[in-house]
Amino acid sequence: MPKIICSCQEILSYSEIPCPIEYKFISDCDYDQYQEMINAEDLYLHMKSFLKCPKCDRLWIFWNGYTNPPMEYVKNTKIINNE
Repeated sequence: MPKIICSCQEILSYSEIPCPIEYKFISDCDYDQYQEMINAEDLYLHMKSFLKCPKCDRLWIFWNGYTNPPMEYVKNTKIINNE
């Protein structure tokens, strides 16, 4: 069963289908390669995956597929004043 341990020590299991903590995305440039009718399976295969920790909201992005370790992203809690 595929899983990783988040930095907050939450176990993120991504074997369930559909997976409630897994999200898919595609870059704008990659999406522009599709024209007219899109085959959902083709689009799905070109998408990247990320997991969102339900405990701390960290994102774990699989930039290079599931055989390589994901990259961790932490929410920025600093408020930037645009004045």
